[in-house]
Amino acid sequence: MPLFGTDGVRGLANGPLTADLALHLAQATAVVLGQGRTAEARKAAGKRLTAVVARDPRVSGEFLSAAVAAGLASSGVDVLDAGVLPTPATAYLIADIDADFGVMVSASHNPAPDNGIKIFARGGVKLPDVVERRIEAAMAGQMLQPTGVGVGRIRRFADAEDRYVVHLLASLPHSLDGLHVVLDCAHGAASGVSPETFRDAGARVTVIGADPDGMNINDGVGSTHLDSLAAHVVRVGADVGIAHDGDADRCLAVDSRGRIVDGDQIMAILAVAMKNRGHLVADTLVATVMSNLGLHRAMADQGITVVQTGVGDRYVLEAMNAGGYSLGGEQSGHVIMSEYATTGDGLLTGLHLMAEMARSGRSLAQLASVMTVYPQVLVNVRGVDRTLAATDAGVASAVASVATALGDSGRVLLRPSGTEEMVRVMVEASSAEVASEYAEQLAEVVRERLAL
Repeated sequence: MPLFGTDGVRGLANGPLTADLALHLAQATAVVLGQGRTAEARKAAGKRLTAVVARDPRVSGEFLSAAVAAGLASSGVDVLDAGVLPTPATAYLIADIDADFGVMVSASHNPAPDNGIKIFARGGVKLPDVVERRIEAAMAGQMLQPTGVGVGRIRRFADAEDRYVVHLLASLPHSLDGLHVVLDCAHGAASGVSPETFRDAGARVTVIGADPDGMNINDGVGSTHLDSLAAHVVRVGADVGIAHDGDADRCLAVDSRGRIVDGDQIMAILAVAMKNRGHLVADTLVATVMSNLGLHRAMADQGITVVQTGVGDRYVLEAMNAGGYSLGGEQSGHVIMSEYATTGDGLLTGLHLMAEMARSGRSLAQLASVMTVYPQVLVNVRGVDRTLAATDAGVASAVASVATALGDSGRVLLRPSGTEEMVRVMVEASSAEVASEYAEQLAEVVRERLAL
């Protein structure tokens, strides 16, 4: 089974994900990412490689980040330990100080017992699959073993947070003066830096979910648990609520009445604002196949093209890089603004969303009305042969029949799971009842035709 998943190496901390694995993964990373032309030039000039290491506040991050730092230093890499910081901050800092690469220890929105190791290449970009495979192969080979003055140093990255905050504030097209926001930091990596940044941007800030104890990350709070945020926004009369996940690469929102504004709606708002300011490259937005039909309709009405990708922010980023586009993301709240970031950044997204509220004088509900959200029903069909989902004639016929019945008022998507014997059936329609009826109808066909 491959070591790397869709977003780095992830698993139960001290289960599959041990300190020994973290150390050897770091050593292999030093071998592979130390082979580029820039890295070789630095070594030829007598300079060691440099890496940024950071983590979210879950308790296992303490020993795992220490193991990563030890593995890198033992391979001759100088380590700048940034402590607890969001994933997008780590990516930004790698580029900002011209480090050779960086490592973020986090399991994002997963519960506290899990953890993960995300590796970023030079410039703060995620690794392509081919490089991940090279690192995995290198773990079985000879590691770098310098001695004496050849080993790396581990130092505290003292101004890491300040650099990131200054970067975020410098990106804003408008201050947040006059707006009241409730921030839900998921007891995660944004607990310190997010409230500070939104206050510095001019907002009045009420904070929840910002008391990490190492075990409460994402526990009933954050972007996967929005009920508490919605209740707080209504209770204190705030203009908006912003929710991060554990490593703060996501942003979801709620309006002043506590209604959820998801990643599709946020992208729609930002796309229109960026187009009006001349910052939306080629008047194009990149989104995954899971984005709502309403997003496509709204963007067409605004003269904005939508480029579709597979599910996953890495595929969004690949399409953005290939076309030079400036905005893309996912319904889940991973939003990439490539003018300012190389990955999804929940703080950056929330700041720019509120900046458009302040600039326009419109409420979040008014801005979100740019798109109509079509009811979307998702059914997970388990115990089926996912490999046949795209080729079975009976399934294809059923999908075509439903697509014809829906016409322009909906759409159908079948997506095999990448990790288990399951097929996801998604139907969008003009009403939840119609979407549910067709989704269950297709799910039954999948069960009958693809049963194991």
